[in-house]
Amino acid sequence: MAYQKRRSHGGGNRRFNNGRKSGGRRFNQRGPRKENIHPSKFIKEAKLVKQEEYKAKHKFADFKIASLLHKNILKKRFTAPSPIQDQSIPVGLKGKDIIGIANTGTGKTIAFAIPVINKLLTDQNSRVLIIAPTRELAQQILDEIKILIQGGGIYWAMLIGGASMNPQLKDLARNPRIVVGTPGRIKDHLQQKKLNLSNFNMVVLDEVDRMLDMGFAKDMKAILSKVNSERQSFFFSATINDKINNLIKDFSHNPVTVSVKTSVTSDNVEQNIVKYASPEEKMQKLQDILDENKNDKVLIFDDTKRHCNKLFKELNKKRFKADVIHGNKSQNQRQRALNNFKKGKTRILVATDVAARGIDVDNVSYVINYSTPQTYDDYTHRIGRAGRAGKIGHALTFIQGRD
Repeated sequence: MAYQKRRSHGGGNRRFNNGRKSGGRRFNQRGPRKENIHPSKFIKEAKLVKQEEYKAKHKFADFKIASLLHKNILKKRFTAPSPIQDQSIPVGLKGKDIIGIANTGTGKTIAFAIPVINKLLTDQNSRVLIIAPTRELAQQILDEIKILIQGGGIYWAMLIGGASMNPQLKDLARNPRIVVGTPGRIKDHLQQKKLNLSNFNMVVLDEVDRMLDMGFAKDMKAILSKVNSERQSFFFSATINDKINNLIKDFSHNPVTVSVKTSVTSDNVEQNIVKYASPEEKMQKLQDILDENKNDKVLIFDDTKRHCNKLFKELNKKRFKADVIHGNKSQNQRQRALNNFKKGKTRILVATDVAARGIDVDNVSYVINYSTPQTYDDYTHRIGRAGRAGKIGHALTFIQGRD
């Protein structure tokens, strides 16, 4: 469906007013101000750019790693590493700290997982702490790692909010050598003295920029200060700024920077705006878009948990097969909604920005910003869910104002 390109000082910017955000972190009472993003930045024609084929310097079979890890890599049928893997794995295997700068969906998990797991398999005293901004990304990381440690007899623990503490306490009682979690819940276990990080000699921070955006800076510093000072550190992020540099400076030792970041937004995403004059017209235009694209997988972003719930109920009333994901949902509810969306059991997923980072969902045709994003960085992460694997995707941003 085509939308005419227009210039407009679109309104409709709302503030977060529910007082909380994912992971139990509080905004100030009135909520943070949104970045003033001109609507013209939401308009861009797609160009199906043929990416120059990357010629890897290594093959997975070339890496000098434990035989069990080689065996498990073969099961995954990995052959040639992606750019971030090809350049990071050899450095990580040498025990050096790494700053990895790469877009979401470039294979960062394997880039740090192989050096980490190799050390776990070859040094029985080694342990790793992996921190991620969201429960979904933490689960995704652990799922990848569990495949690579099969047969290694290595215990793990997943420490995330929205899940019962008791199973996590049982996992910690087994003295796990792999701990994956979100900052808030990891800090909870530290405060309750159920987690001792003094003998953890590896630490991974994935999506560092997102964790700082979510207000986890103090938590991350508090956690990292508890990890063994003689450690190997991996910092992975899509962007690097002064805040991230300060964190890295305080908690790393002569890190090697590996940067394979490509363009800020996907060239494969057709970006446009949808103008509306009233809430009723806004809902009608969304319905028209969904009706005209009945076979497409659609990810819809809204500002707050309350707004997402309201939109989800409206879509269900109109008989659209939709689900919703946000911070007030339990981990089981969030995982079930995400799995159903991935498998195509539901074709519409309504989400807060919790779903914008690190969630790998194939064949998303449309990303719809039902509310304008908090920042332009948030916008680029949102629309990055579409236009993958050489396909054209579509991003539509709703802007209040008259045609």
